[in-house]
Amino acid sequence: MATCIFPGKFEPFHTGQLMVVQGMMKTCDRVIIAICGGGQEEMFNAEEVRDMISAALLNESIMDAQIVVVDDCISDEDWVDKLLEVAERPADEVAIWSGKDDVLALADKAGIATKRITHVPGHDSAEIREMIKNKDRAWMTKVPGGANDVVMRHMNK
Repeated sequence: MATCIFPGKFEPFHTGQLMVVQGMMKTCDRVIIAICGGGQEEMFNAEEVRDMISAALLNESIMDAQIVVVDDCISDEDWVDKLLEVAERPADEVAIWSGKDDVLALADKAGIATKRITHVPGHDSAEIREMIKNKDRAWMTKVPGGANDVVMRHMNK
């Protein structure tokens, strides 16, 4: 597969998501991590998420993945179009990797190949956010090296 896109909020970027990127690097010619943001209730802004992902990838010596921010759109079709725009490829040369049924359905409807990712037990973004909010340092075992530094800076604001 030429271009693979991994869209998500990545709040925070955790070890399970890093494992997905590592798998993509073995399978895809080009890897794009698309940070999808714009919501009011986000814990981390897009710049912090980008910093988390960059630090985690650097820590793992992954230099070839592209990180982009794709703001949420008014319609699902606009959102899929933005992902294809980022890929700079037609739909038949792109694959969307996700564990979210709605994302996979949107990609399928647009004629984009999909790869369902498997959830890593114990690595749920909502649970990790709760740990961070509650100052439960167990979150640090679920966030990869480098990314946890960004979370710590965020917490100390």
